[in-house]
Amino acid sequence: MLKYSIVIPVFNHPHYLADLVHHLEQFQYPIILVNDGSNAECTLILRQLEQQNELVYLVEHKVNQGKGQAVITGLRYAAQIGMTHALQLDADGQHNWDDVAKFFQISQQQPQAMVIGQPIFDASVPKKRLYGRYATHVWVWLNSLSFEIKDSMCGFRIYPLNKTLTILDKAKFQPRMGFDSEILVRLKWDNTPFINVPTPVIYPEHGVSHFDVWRDNIGLSKAHATLFAGMLIRFPKLIWQKVKADQ
Repeated sequence: MLKYSIVIPVFNHPHYLADLVHHLEQFQYPIILVNDGSNAECTLILRQLEQQNELVYLVEHKVNQGKGQAVITGLRYAAQIGMTHALQLDADGQHNWDDVAKFFQISQQQPQAMVIGQPIFDASVPKKRLYGRYATHVWVWLNSLSFEIKDSMCGFRIYPLNKTLTILDKAKFQPRMGFDSEILVRLKWDNTPFINVPTPVIYPEHGVSHFDVWRDNIGLSKAHATLFAGMLIRFPKLIWQKVKADQ
């Protein structure tokens, strides 16, 4: 039986939280809010949401550990309460909430697949961020030996938890921005099927980005270097997987 949940990592994103939770109530799935060491204002909102809504589960980090670690905490908590899948959605207002239903529908039709957002950006996207994504795309395609992952940095996705937690238990992951890409490459190594879902992405007026140019680019570089070494070790296996898939 498929059991879905929603995981939202939160670090000082107070502006859209209440509206986001209200929108997600219609699905009647557990909503796991991960407070990643937020300030007093944001923490108060998170605790009020938990008190006011029986669907909301709040998990808190005392100090900020990074988006990747917040997602890992949320995924593990979802599994602990008996869920089979978790939709990850960012709290900064960038994603199109109207597409949530579409993501759930696609995942229910192919529950073994990793469903990932393929962003359609509007004019609000900062050009430096847009161009920077392409460098990561190239590394992900190289490290996975596949073009199947169209955009590894979009935080709008559905994880099949059984396979994901097995991989989380086997490897050490970057705790911050590098996680989003790294987990997808490792899932691809494990022959997980992927479904890319085009979805609008904006940079809203009150959106807050915690991407640190130096810290997070260094983290991404470390993740790509680790993955490249792992790809070389797995090269014969990955080639064989491609041959079988093409037959």
